[in-house]
Amino acid sequence: MKIGIFYGSSTGVTEDIANRIAEKLKVDASDVHNVYNADKSMIEAYDVLLLGSSTWGCGDLQDDWYDGVKKFKEANLSGKKIAFFGLGDSCSFSGTFCDAMGLIKQDLQGSGAEFIGETSVDGYSFDASVSVEGDKFVGLPLDEVNESFKTDERIANWVSSLNL
Repeated sequence: MKIGIFYGSSTGVTEDIANRIAEKLKVDASDVHNVYNADKSMIEAYDVLLLGSSTWGCGDLQDDWYDGVKKFKEANLSGKKIAFFGLGDSCSFSGTFCDAMGLIKQDLQGSGAEFIGETSVDGYSFDASVSVEGDKFVGLPLDEVNESFKTDERIANWVSSLNL
């Protein structure tokens, strides 16, 4: 099972998280990609896709993901597994915490992919997020601004839950 990690990063924090997740999963650095550089054939080369984005402003995608989502929609995702990880600020932007994960998932609905990697909302403090379905986030939410001390444990638990 070939795993590809795709991220969009404006300040380097999401890139760092992508590399930390890759390390936990023992994914080679050559399989960690900035979504800006991705293309259809690159995306289709993987069985499992881990997609990471920070949330900007009042619930916006990281800039590279606007074109990135189009690339993923053009690719054949049927039968692939997709998991999301997102970064947000649960204090200053509590009403849009990690919205980017949910926005990307919404865009990829109907793609034939299986979505994996949900995370319980337990242990998180926020007001609202489009990344929440029921009582779970659609992926792994991380807050490097206020809760960076929880990141290593959250990554380890999430990676374990993926069963890859």
